[in-house]
Amino acid sequence: MELCFATNNQHKLEEVSARLGGAFHLKTLSAIGCTDELPETSGTIPGNSRQKADYVWTHFGVSCFADDSGLEVAALNGEPGVDSAFYSGSRDAAANIKKLLANLDGTTDRKARFITVFTLLLHDRNAGPVEHQFDGVVDGQILLEPRGIGGFGYDPIFLPDGYDRTFAEMSMDEKNKISHRSQALTKMVAYLDQQVNV
Repeated sequence: MELCFATNNQHKLEEVSARLGGAFHLKTLSAIGCTDELPETSGTIPGNSRQKADYVWTHFGVSCFADDSGLEVAALNGEPGVDSAFYSGSRDAAANIKKLLANLDGTTDRKARFITVFTLLLHDRNAGPVEHQFDGVVDGQILLEPRGIGGFGYDPIFLPDGYDRTFAEMSMDEKNKISHRSQALTKMVAYLDQQVNV
């Protein structure tokens, strides 16, 4: 089965390809001729994931999936959420962390969660695209200051519940075993494997 992953991020593609196995042939956006900036204007993480997959289906007519992720902080009413990557007005991770810590200054409620949502659109010759969404969530706390040099984004200030190390202090393998993205991907891969083996 051919599937387009709505990304041009080679690392993401390799990660998903390794999990899917040989029954699927994954293509990037560039491989299907898509050079457009995919829309992310829904205002929610599940909505943005759906929007990107819908765009690929509508314009290129291929079975596809897209993902969106974010950090939601309880005391900030879910911020940065869909704006996680550009919270400070740029993609600068250090600036995003600095703004988040400043906004939480003096706040004792540090509860937060990372969430990823994959939207899968599979071609059905009788019904057009059939949509499925798969999510993954990791609950944790926002620390007072960054710890660790690994990971990316907000990893240095996110301490997952039940652990004494931040995502940035874990190895990539350790993080991937519990991460929100890995959880969502596991659910999607299990569903796709089921479809192949029907």
